[in-house]
Amino acid sequence: MRKIVFLLLIASIQIYAQNYNWVRHDSLVKAGINQIYGIEFDKAERTFDEVVKEYPAHPSGKFFKAMTTWWRILLDIDNESMDDKFFRQLDDVIEMCDDILDKNEKNVDAMFFKGGSLGFRGQLRAIRESWFKAALDGKDGLNLVFKSYELNPKNVDVQLGFGIYHYYADVIPGKYPAVKPFMVFFPKGDRLKGLKELENVAWNGRYTRIESRNFLMKLNFQFEEKMDETRKWGKILLDDFPNNPFFQKYYGLTYVRENNYPEAAKTFKSIYLKAKRGMPGYNKRFEREASYYLGMDFKIRERTDSAAYYFEKSEKLSRELDKDNASGFLINTVFYLGMLYDQMGMRDKAVKYYKETLQLKDRNDSHKYAEEYLKTPFRR
Repeated sequence: MRKIVFLLLIASIQIYAQNYNWVRHDSLVKAGINQIYGIEFDKAERTFDEVVKEYPAHPSGKFFKAMTTWWRILLDIDNESMDDKFFRQLDDVIEMCDDILDKNEKNVDAMFFKGGSLGFRGQLRAIRESWFKAALDGKDGLNLVFKSYELNPKNVDVQLGFGIYHYYADVIPGKYPAVKPFMVFFPKGDRLKGLKELENVAWNGRYTRIESRNFLMKLNFQFEEKMDETRKWGKILLDDFPNNPFFQKYYGLTYVRENNYPEAAKTFKSIYLKAKRGMPGYNKRFEREASYYLGMDFKIRERTDSAAYYFEKSEKLSRELDKDNASGFLINTVFYLGMLYDQMGMRDKAVKYYKETLQLKDRNDSHKYAEEYLKTPFRR
């Protein structure tokens, strides 16, 4: 009996010393996560600064500060200026988790946040096409996620890692052959199992619910090519975060895929106006894309002047944003402006754009048609 009382006393002293009010901790973390997805990055960083200050021995604050940087990168993916900061933040989380695991190799939180850090570092390395390093991060991160699940199978959040892995390990090698050589070091993937795991987290996750919904939206668009399913998850996300340009873009693109430009234009008009108002996250890349699809809508409806207006906006932004290579937006816009100027009887401008089209990469037979319209003006 004395031993039990002694152990309880020690436990209470430890809890008091750490001052861990887990209700407060969860409330702060969830508030910060919502601020990230609501594109309130400065608020999110202040919230996670509080987490770091109040719970200095727990890796969650530092991890989610890194996730704030991750979303800044996602909204301007071709800009690599924040990559080093992101990697440093993740290294800091990994080092902190390693220190915890050195003292207690079964600390589930340390395993979870280290695994998550490795996973997100691997994602950015894959985006930057550093495949070998990405594969190593993926392998190490996956091992930690599995191990943390074995110790605490009630933690639904870890299934985000399972779901992402099982799905992409099955699908990605066929899409990106450069990845295939690395897959011999990994367990076999399972697309359907991954989808089920992600859906479970999307409804029942604690910290990763929103991220799982985000993945379900993206993979249904990119790989499953199920626009209704993409819209379902997109709408759920937008109901909670109506001013997230990333979610809005994917929602609008489902209608583009279906060639339903009147519906797509509703979403892209909203994105365009938010960009013009300078709302957080609605940067020039989103404005360029919104201008382009608004131009497409007017072009299809034979509203030539309005189409040219928005394509000119998209053209200007593309010339500013495109660096080493001309984007598909610029290539298409230059060609379409040639056609539109022909329709408006502005032959000199049309010829100028057709000639530039021939200097750019051929896209959907753009060279063939540009040569044709140089000989004979385009008429609908």
